[in-house]
Amino acid sequence: MNKHKAKQAGLKRRQRRIRGKISGTAERPRLRVVRTNANIYAMIVDDTKHNTLVSASTLGTELKGINGGNKEAAEKVGELVAKRALEAGIKQVTFDRGGRIYHGRVKALAEGARAAGLEF
Repeated sequence: MNKHKAKQAGLKRRQRRIRGKISGTAERPRLRVVRTNANIYAMIVDDTKHNTLVSASTLGTELKGINGGNKEAAEKVGELVAKRALEAGIKQVTFDRGGRIYHGRVKALAEGARAAGLEF
């Protein structure tokens, strides 16, 4: 197995382990973070109904034209998803870091969402 496939397999294993413990409900949905090299995505998911309630990413029209691969962009995505969640009546969420460590862009997104008023 080459190095890239081993890293991807480890990430999938961590994601499965986390999803066995974390679940989003209607009262407290799950804030899911997906990080790629170029962009970052955040979505709030109700796992009981299997639907996405709110989402935001660096590809959206509000954040068009900024570099999506840095901490400032991640913080803006966190603020945007929190603003949309509060408009939808969601105040508390469960944070799902998606198998990534709580550092860098994932941490910046979480802090941006907390600063905008989301509780987790």
